[in-house]
Amino acid sequence: MNGAVERNPDHWVDLARDRISLDGKPITTKRGIYILLYKPKGYLTTYRDPEHRPTVYDLVEDLGAWLAPVGRLDLDTSGLLLMTNDTAFADHVASPAHLVSKTYQAKAATLLSDEQIELLRRGVQLSDGPTRPAEVRRLRDGPKHTFIEIVLTEGRNRQVRRMIEAAGSRVLKLVRTSIGPIRIGDLAVGKWRRLTEEEIAALGGRARPPGRPTSNTSAAKSAASTRFRARKTGCGSKS
Repeated sequence: MNGAVERNPDHWVDLARDRISLDGKPITTKRGIYILLYKPKGYLTTYRDPEHRPTVYDLVEDLGAWLAPVGRLDLDTSGLLLMTNDTAFADHVASPAHLVSKTYQAKAATLLSDEQIELLRRGVQLSDGPTRPAEVRRLRDGPKHTFIEIVLTEGRNRQVRRMIEAAGSRVLKLVRTSIGPIRIGDLAVGKWRRLTEEEIAALGGRARPPGRPTSNTSAAKSAASTRFRARKTGCGSKS
Protein backbone atom coordinates (compact mmCIF):
# COMPACT_ATOMS: atom_id res chain seq x y z
CA MET A 1 0.00 0.00 0.00
CA ASN A 2 1.49 3.33 -1.11
CA GLY A 3 4.64 1.47 -2.15
CA ALA A 4 5.08 -0.47 1.12
CA VAL A 5 4.02 -3.96 2.16
CA GLU A 6 1.13 -3.84 4.63
CA ARG A 7 0.85 -6.91 6.87
CA ASN A 8 -1.78 -5.70 9.32
CA PRO A 9 -5.20 -7.12 8.30
CA ASP A 10 -6.96 -4.47 10.44
CA HIS A 11 -5.31 -1.52 8.70
CA TRP A 12 -7.81 1.09 7.49
CA VAL A 13 -7.65 1.92 3.78
CA ASP A 14 -8.90 5.06 2.05
CA LEU A 15 -9.72 4.14 -1.55
CA ALA A 16 -9.68 7.80 -2.62
CA ARG A 17 -6.15 8.48 -1.34
CA ASP A 18 -4.24 5.23 -0.84
CA ARG A 19 -2.54 3.47 -3.76
CA ILE A 20 -3.12 -0.28 -3.44
CA SER A 21 -1.57 -3.04 -5.53
CA LEU A 22 -1.31 -6.83 -5.37
CA ASP A 23 1.71 -8.58 -6.90
CA GLY A 24 2.70 -5.30 -8.48
CA LYS A 25 -0.66 -4.73 -10.19
CA PRO A 26 -2.98 -1.87 -9.17
CA ILE A 27 -6.29 -3.01 -7.70
CA THR A 28 -9.33 -1.64 -9.48
CA THR A 29 -13.03 -1.84 -8.81
CA LYS A 30 -14.92 -3.94 -11.35
CA ARG A 31 -18.32 -3.00 -12.63
CA GLY A 32 -21.03 -4.52 -10.47
CA ILE A 33 -22.88 -7.48 -11.94
CA TYR A 34 -26.28 -8.38 -10.50
CA ILE A 35 -28.33 -11.28 -11.88
CA LEU A 36 -31.46 -13.22 -11.04
CA LEU A 37 -31.23 -16.96 -11.73
CA TYR A 38 -34.15 -19.39 -11.73
CA LYS A 39 -32.36 -22.26 -10.01
CA PRO A 40 -33.72 -25.68 -10.96
CA LYS A 41 -34.16 -28.51 -8.47
CA GLY A 42 -31.11 -30.80 -8.47
CA TYR A 43 -28.51 -28.03 -8.75
CA LEU A 44 -26.15 -27.19 -5.90
CA THR A 45 -25.51 -23.62 -4.80
CA THR A 46 -21.76 -24.10 -4.77
CA TYR A 47 -18.87 -23.64 -7.19
CA ARG A 48 -17.57 -27.19 -7.35
CA ASP A 49 -18.94 -30.50 -6.10
CA PRO A 50 -16.65 -33.47 -5.32
CA GLU A 51 -19.43 -35.79 -6.54
CA HIS A 52 -19.60 -33.88 -9.85
CA ARG A 53 -23.26 -32.99 -9.46
CA PRO A 54 -24.51 -29.96 -11.43
CA THR A 55 -24.13 -26.55 -9.80
CA VAL A 56 -25.61 -23.11 -10.41
CA TYR A 57 -22.29 -22.08 -11.97
CA ASP A 58 -23.01 -24.43 -14.87
CA LEU A 59 -25.96 -22.17 -15.68
CA VAL A 60 -24.05 -18.86 -15.74
CA GLU A 61 -20.88 -19.87 -17.58
CA ASP A 62 -21.70 -17.53 -20.45
CA LEU A 63 -21.33 -14.51 -18.16
CA GLY A 64 -17.55 -14.87 -18.11
CA ALA A 65 -17.28 -13.33 -14.64
CA TRP A 66 -16.96 -14.59 -11.10
CA LEU A 67 -20.19 -14.19 -9.13
CA ALA A 68 -21.17 -15.30 -5.64
CA PRO A 69 -24.66 -16.43 -4.65
CA VAL A 70 -26.63 -14.19 -2.29
CA GLY A 71 -27.61 -16.82 0.26
CA ARG A 72 -28.30 -20.38 -0.80
CA LEU A 73 -31.01 -22.73 -1.97
CA ASP A 74 -30.62 -26.40 -1.10
CA LEU A 75 -30.38 -29.17 -3.68
CA ASP A 76 -34.10 -29.97 -3.68
CA THR A 77 -35.32 -26.34 -3.70
CA SER A 78 -35.86 -24.37 -6.89
CA GLY A 79 -36.54 -20.72 -7.52
CA LEU A 80 -35.07 -17.26 -7.33
CA LEU A 81 -31.35 -16.99 -6.58
CA LEU A 82 -29.47 -13.70 -6.79
CA MET A 83 -25.79 -13.72 -7.78
CA THR A 84 -23.37 -10.78 -7.80
CA ASN A 85 -19.75 -9.68 -7.56
CA ASP A 86 -20.76 -6.85 -5.19
CA THR A 87 -20.12 -8.21 -1.70
CA ALA A 88 -21.61 -5.18 0.07
CA PHE A 89 -24.88 -5.66 -1.82
CA ALA A 90 -24.86 -9.40 -1.09
CA ASP A 91 -24.27 -8.82 2.62
CA HIS A 92 -27.10 -6.29 2.78
CA VAL A 93 -29.65 -8.57 1.12
CA ALA A 94 -28.63 -11.72 3.01
CA SER A 95 -28.31 -10.19 6.49
CA PRO A 96 -31.33 -10.84 8.76
CA ALA A 97 -30.69 -7.40 10.30
CA HIS A 98 -31.97 -5.69 7.15
CA LEU A 99 -35.27 -7.63 7.07
CA VAL A 100 -35.23 -8.29 3.32
CA SER A 101 -38.12 -10.69 2.84
CA LYS A 102 -37.85 -14.04 1.06
CA THR A 103 -41.07 -15.60 -0.23
CA TYR A 104 -41.56 -19.34 -0.79
CA GLN A 105 -44.33 -21.59 -1.98
CA ALA A 106 -44.41 -25.03 -0.40
CA LYS A 107 -46.34 -28.24 -0.93
CA ALA A 108 -46.81 -30.04 2.38
CA ALA A 109 -46.89 -33.82 2.66
CA THR A 110 -50.21 -33.61 4.55
CA LEU A 111 -53.19 -31.37 4.94
CA LEU A 112 -52.30 -28.56 7.35
CA SER A 113 -54.81 -27.48 9.94
CA ASP A 114 -55.50 -23.86 10.81
CA GLU A 115 -53.67 -24.50 14.09
CA GLN A 116 -50.54 -25.69 12.27
CA ILE A 117 -50.55 -22.65 10.00
CA GLU A 118 -51.01 -20.35 12.97
CA LEU A 119 -48.04 -22.03 14.65
CA LEU A 120 -45.91 -21.26 11.60
CA ARG A 121 -47.07 -17.65 11.75
CA ARG A 122 -46.15 -17.23 15.40
CA GLY A 123 -42.78 -18.96 15.04
CA VAL A 124 -41.56 -22.41 15.98
CA GLN A 125 -38.69 -23.69 18.08
CA LEU A 126 -35.83 -25.11 16.02
CA SER A 127 -32.54 -26.63 17.10
CA ASP A 128 -30.82 -23.26 16.53
CA GLY A 129 -33.47 -21.23 18.37
CA PRO A 130 -36.98 -19.88 17.81
CA THR A 131 -37.90 -18.50 14.41
CA ARG A 132 -39.23 -15.02 13.84
CA PRO A 133 -42.94 -14.60 13.16
CA ALA A 134 -43.70 -15.29 9.50
CA GLU A 135 -46.40 -14.37 7.03
CA VAL A 136 -48.15 -17.61 6.06
CA ARG A 137 -51.03 -17.90 3.61
CA ARG A 138 -52.96 -21.01 2.65
CA LEU A 139 -52.99 -21.12 -1.15
CA ARG A 140 -55.18 -24.19 -1.57
CA ASP A 141 -55.89 -27.66 -0.26
CA GLY A 142 -55.77 -30.74 -2.43
CA PRO A 143 -57.17 -34.15 -1.48
CA LYS A 144 -54.03 -34.97 0.52
CA HIS A 145 -51.76 -31.91 0.49
CA THR A 146 -51.83 -28.25 1.53
CA PHE A 147 -50.06 -25.60 -0.54
CA ILE A 148 -48.89 -22.52 1.36
CA GLU A 149 -46.97 -19.31 0.78
CA ILE A 150 -44.55 -18.33 3.53
CA VAL A 151 -42.57 -15.08 3.85
CA LEU A 152 -39.44 -15.01 6.02
CA THR A 153 -37.05 -12.24 7.02
CA GLU A 154 -34.25 -14.59 8.06
CA GLY A 155 -32.40 -17.24 6.11
CA ARG A 156 -31.33 -20.18 8.21
CA ASN A 157 -30.25 -23.46 6.68
CA ARG A 158 -33.29 -25.35 5.30
CA GLN A 159 -35.51 -23.12 7.42
CA VAL A 160 -38.84 -23.59 5.66
CA ARG A 161 -38.43 -27.37 5.63
CA ARG A 162 -37.52 -27.46 9.32
CA MET A 163 -40.38 -25.15 10.28
CA ILE A 164 -42.97 -27.32 8.55
CA GLU A 165 -41.44 -30.43 10.13
CA ALA A 166 -41.70 -28.72 13.54
CA ALA A 167 -45.39 -28.10 12.79
CA GLY A 168 -45.94 -31.81 12.21
CA SER A 169 -45.62 -32.27 8.45
CA ARG A 170 -42.85 -32.12 5.84
CA VAL A 171 -42.15 -30.42 2.52
CA LEU A 172 -42.61 -32.26 -0.76
CA LYS A 173 -41.87 -29.29 -3.03
CA LEU A 174 -40.37 -25.87 -2.32
CA VAL A 175 -39.91 -22.87 -4.63
CA ARG A 176 -38.57 -19.42 -3.75
CA THR A 177 -40.67 -16.97 -5.72
CA SER A 178 -39.33 -13.59 -4.63
CA ILE A 179 -36.72 -11.67 -2.64
CA GLY A 180 -38.06 -8.35 -1.43
CA PRO A 181 -40.10 -6.90 -4.32
CA ILE A 182 -38.14 -8.86 -6.96
CA ARG A 183 -40.09 -11.77 -8.42
CA ILE A 184 -39.21 -14.54 -10.86
CA GLY A 185 -42.01 -13.54 -13.19
CA ASP A 186 -42.02 -15.45 -16.47
CA LEU A 187 -38.30 -16.31 -16.41
CA ALA A 188 -37.77 -19.92 -17.55
CA VAL A 189 -36.27 -22.49 -15.19
CA GLY A 190 -32.47 -22.59 -15.53
CA LYS A 191 -32.28 -19.15 -17.13
CA TRP A 192 -30.99 -15.84 -15.76
CA ARG A 193 -31.40 -12.14 -16.38
CA ARG A 194 -29.71 -8.98 -15.14
CA LEU A 195 -31.35 -6.89 -12.46
CA THR A 196 -32.31 -3.37 -13.44
CA GLU A 197 -30.96 -0.38 -11.53
CA GLU A 198 -34.45 0.11 -10.10
CA GLU A 199 -34.51 -3.48 -8.80
CA ILE A 200 -31.05 -3.10 -7.26
CA ALA A 201 -32.18 0.08 -5.51
CA ALA A 202 -35.37 -1.62 -4.31
CA LEU A 203 -33.22 -4.19 -2.53
CA GLY A 204 -31.26 -1.45 -0.80
CA GLY A 205 -28.25 -1.39 -3.10
CA ARG A 206 -26.72 0.85 -5.71
CA ALA A 207 -25.25 -0.38 -8.98
CA ARG A 208 -21.47 -0.23 -8.72
CA PRO A 209 -19.78 1.53 -11.67
CA PRO A 210 -16.38 0.41 -12.98
CA GLY A 211 -13.47 1.83 -11.00
CA ARG A 212 -9.92 2.94 -11.71
CA PRO A 213 -6.63 2.36 -9.91
CA THR A 214 -6.55 4.63 -6.86
CA SER A 215 -4.00 7.43 -6.79
CA ASN A 216 -3.05 10.60 -4.93
CA THR A 217 -4.22 12.97 -7.64
CA SER A 218 -6.50 15.86 -6.80
CA ALA A 219 -9.34 14.09 -8.63
CA ALA A 220 -8.97 11.05 -6.42
CA LYS A 221 -8.77 13.21 -3.31
CA SER A 222 -12.04 14.88 -4.18
CA ALA A 223 -13.81 11.53 -4.55
CA ALA A 224 -16.00 10.22 -1.77
CA SER A 225 -13.92 8.51 0.89
CA THR A 226 -14.89 4.87 1.21
CA ARG A 227 -13.35 2.90 4.03
CA PHE A 228 -13.14 -0.80 4.50
CA ARG A 229 -11.08 -3.20 6.56
CA ALA A 230 -8.33 -4.89 4.58
CA ARG A 231 -8.80 -8.64 4.81
CA LYS A 232 -5.77 -10.82 5.09
CA THR A 233 -5.13 -12.57 1.72
CA GLY A 234 -8.71 -11.76 0.77
CA CYS A 235 -7.95 -10.07 -2.56
CA GLY A 236 -7.08 -13.29 -4.34
CA SER A 237 -9.85 -15.51 -3.01
CA LYS A 238 -13.05 -16.50 -4.79
CA SER A 239 -15.58 -15.79 -2.09
